[in-house]
Amino acid sequence: MDRLIFTAFSGLNASMVRQRVIASNMANAQTIGFRAETLQFTPMTVKDGESLEVRALSDSEVRGADMSEGTLTQTGKPLDVAMTGKSLLAVQAAEGTEAYTRRGDLSVSPTGVLVNGDGAPVIGDNGPISIPPGGQVDVSEDGAVLVRDPATPDAPPSKIDRIKLASPAGTRLEKGLDGLFRVYGGGVLPGDLEAKVIPGALEQSNVRPSDVLVQMVEAQRLFDIRTKLISTAKELDEGGAALMRLT
Repeated sequence: MDRLIFTAFSGLNASMVRQRVIASNMANAQTIGFRAETLQFTPMTVKDGESLEVRALSDSEVRGADMSEGTLTQTGKPLDVAMTGKSLLAVQAAEGTEAYTRRGDLSVSPTGVLVNGDGAPVIGDNGPISIPPGGQVDVSEDGAVLVRDPATPDAPPSKIDRIKLASPAGTRLEKGLDGLFRVYGGGVLPGDLEAKVIPGALEQSNVRPSDVLVQMVEAQRLFDIRTKLISTAKELDEGGAALMRLT
């Protein structure tokens, strides 16, 4: 069988991965703080001496995300925060490790833990931040978590912790299936004491639906072309077999 069919088949697999990435981006166009996933295509060849290589298999993998900022929306809610610059909000992932996100729609869980919209506990200077029962919570621009006792409204709020705002500068990050960023190879990002947040605001997804629709059409056309290549490979194989029978 001609090797063209294997080349076309690897291209079809790459097209399917691209379609899944496009579908994920489109589905999260309205998700707070979402970063559009990016796909990397790598040609793979098997070298055999000095012979001419005219075909290469295609390997595709989600390597990261577009880290450009999304638009800001003013909500006026005291627990909504938008990160400024490139800083990331540190949260605790499901497996207990430290991960990072730009999603800042915070709330207090029934167990008294400060969580974001995905339900991930927000990490402070002393681990996940716990809120005293009945306290009114605010977040200042430097990320300090302030709690006011409703029984004494005139008393100044007390600082119970500070949200960890991490700097990704110079560090390679990878995006997991849960939408959270982690340090490639393990480890944690250092806290950025100069980082600020914008209270009462949320950063929207940086996905542009119009761009994603164009990508979807292009991916579908490329998939059709690669499907025709398999049909062409079949015809070539059948033609070669017919010539052998004539001989």
